[in-house]
Amino acid sequence: MSMESLKITPGDPRYLAVLDKRFNKRFAAAPDHVRLVHSTEQVISAVEDAVGEGLRLAVTSGGHCLEGFVCDPEVRVIIDVSPMKRIYHDPERSAVAVEAGATVGETFKALFDNWGVVLPLGEYPGIGMGGHVPGGAFGFLCRQLGLAVDYLYAVEVVTVDAGGKAVPVIATRELSDPHRELWWAHTGGGAGNFGVVTRYWFRAPGAFGDEPARLLPRAPESITTFKAEWDWRDIDASSFLRLLRNHGTWCERNSNADSAYASLWTLLEVHRRQFGKIVLRGVSTADGDAGRQVDELVAALSEGLLAPGERELARMSWLAFALDPFPDLFGMPPGGVSVKVKDALLKKRLDDRQIGIAYAHLTRSDLDVMGGMLGFASYGGRINTVAADATAAAQRESILDMACSTGWLEPGEEAANLAWVRAFYADLFAGSGGVPIPGEACDGAFINHPDTDLADPASNNSGVPWHTLYYQAGYPRLQRVKARWDPRNVFRHALSVRVA
Repeated sequence: MSMESLKITPGDPRYLAVLDKRFNKRFAAAPDHVRLVHSTEQVISAVEDAVGEGLRLAVTSGGHCLEGFVCDPEVRVIIDVSPMKRIYHDPERSAVAVEAGATVGETFKALFDNWGVVLPLGEYPGIGMGGHVPGGAFGFLCRQLGLAVDYLYAVEVVTVDAGGKAVPVIATRELSDPHRELWWAHTGGGAGNFGVVTRYWFRAPGAFGDEPARLLPRAPESITTFKAEWDWRDIDASSFLRLLRNHGTWCERNSNADSAYASLWTLLEVHRRQFGKIVLRGVSTADGDAGRQVDELVAALSEGLLAPGERELARMSWLAFALDPFPDLFGMPPGGVSVKVKDALLKKRLDDRQIGIAYAHLTRSDLDVMGGMLGFASYGGRINTVAADATAAAQRESILDMACSTGWLEPGEEAANLAWVRAFYADLFAGSGGVPIPGEACDGAFINHPDTDLADPASNNSGVPWHTLYYQAGYPRLQRVKARWDPRNVFRHALSVRVA
């Protein structure tokens, strides 16, 4: 294979194809060219060319960054690693190797088809592994299996030294590895900080041997999905308070690793009233017990209010679900959508004051924000059995990943949507400077759901910097990794790790 990667410039139909795969249409890229890379050697060449020419570079895999990091106007070269899709057993490292261009769905399929195993990766199959894994990576199986980075054995990264030379480095979790800190930084330190990831190796802690089917968790025998809906016409301020209080209390009581409900993952979608519905959905790996789990969950959430209307329950193979999960949730309109997501990790349920604020914003009639939603994804379980400093994913006490989010189709709708979601989030956390400060009730925010507002003093007046919200006590350690492996600050964006 040639050392030179394909250089695609404006006017080439492939140029637009790369730029158009971005998930968040709020941002648009216009680089001088795109480099399509098929190997680590081609990444090295592309990086050295950009550095030598003094051109700001960014890397894309699946194109699912929620902020404009890749689409920054200062970015002149985008390196697209999506052609790098090999997934194979590496007997030398006794691990399963996954190249950075593979998607979550492609990884699920290869792991299942070849060895019957699984990683607790993210929900949407189109996400690229390159940017997904370094942020921590949680998904439908996280309560049962933890984060994907808890299985990361090694990572290959193309870094740039002080002289501008691109150097490939393999860093492992072995205590004797002199590059171990670079591995640690990729277990939750976020993408786009230290170099270009080209390959991962996965192996469960304590696993060993030559048989790849024993190196990672077995895939579930089956998946049971469920969905239940409340009609907003049946919900007033009092029943709304009851519903969210019931849900939060259930999560507080059932988020330990030894909970009988660790095999149950849920998402409560509290859409704006104009949408018409509040939706509870989820997945269970409890096979014959799944129906009982769902019945008990719905009963607990419905205590003191009307039960949801018609319920849907379906059982299928893990792979069938993983490759097409909840089509009505993940389906995109033609041309895509613009979004803003404001994330917070919670150690406790929202208090009654916050629930009242949520009701007020979700029922506001002065703004037309059809795509607005407050979402609660269940968290905790096995995730919270790992020490906060064992990986760079520091949030190991949370029970919920909550997000205020909104989406719109037309540029003219942006101002109203941004105003609504920002005011909603600021009011929820008004008691802590507008952000979820790590403490008794909150655990900061999740870097795979980046929000540049957290670095804006107009939105964050807590006195707690954005990097503490994302990385907590681990940030100085990430800064040392940054200084060692990216001394020229080649890899940077609006929320990148800064050298001290």
